[in-house]
Amino acid sequence: MFEVKAIVRLDRRDEVIAALHDIPGLPGLTVSTVEGIGRRHPHQEDYGRVTMAKIEIVVSEDHLTPVLDGLKRSAHTGRPGDGKVFVLCVDQAVRLQTGETGLDALR
Repeated sequence: MFEVKAIVRLDRRDEVIAALHDIPGLPGLTVSTVEGIGRRHPHQEDYGRVTMAKIEIVVSEDHLTPVLDGLKRSAHTGRPGDGKVFVLCVDQAVRLQTGETGLDALR
């Protein structure tokens, strides 16, 4: 299992959610509004504080490539500040309601 964390432009959030929603069999996802401080450029007086959307989802290995493709396609504008995507390994998942573990907890 993998956790995918995507930090994307706030104005691209709905497009990203729609692209992920179109992937068959994908489990739910978490969406948060976050504040970040980007890389400082020499001509900036402040640190470029911006509001972004953070989308988190835990997926099986089979879903990883379609999720990454969907994120890249829907979040990309080609301008600075498009965001980042991080992929982390997940050792275990537990559905609290039923006690299911592993991939069963994602379904």
